[in-house]
Amino acid sequence: MNTILFISGGEIIIVVLVVLLLFGAKSIPDVARMLGKGMNEFRRASEEIKREFRENTSDITDVVKETREGIDTEIKAVNSAIEEEMSDDDPYKLKQNAESAEAKDDSQSDEVPPVSPEGPVSREDKLD
Repeated sequence: MNTILFISGGEIIIVVLVVLLLFGAKSIPDVARMLGKGMNEFRRASEEIKREFRENTSDITDVVKETREGIDTEIKAVNSAIEEEMSDDDPYKLKQNAESAEAKDDSQSDEVPPVSPEGPVSREDKLD
């Protein structure tokens, strides 16, 4: 079944006959011309509405995109910081860091020998 805009072929023929009876054969081109102009104006108006809607919402979409980019940047920074901290918590690295810190402490204590008093120290010497 042929349908154009939910109208079957028989219904189209009836509509054409009614238009022919109401307007006459001479005025049908004028009626078709007016319908064409009306459809064209309707199409332009709908395109204008779409264009204005896009223009008005473009500011909002730009703000949303900027906000999303800022959030994504912060998320990446936090993720990299977390990954860095997680890699620092590696038990093998912690053991190496502790051993190197002990080695530094040992080397520093070897460089400065403790000072011992010359001779025996009495209680009276300590009080003075």
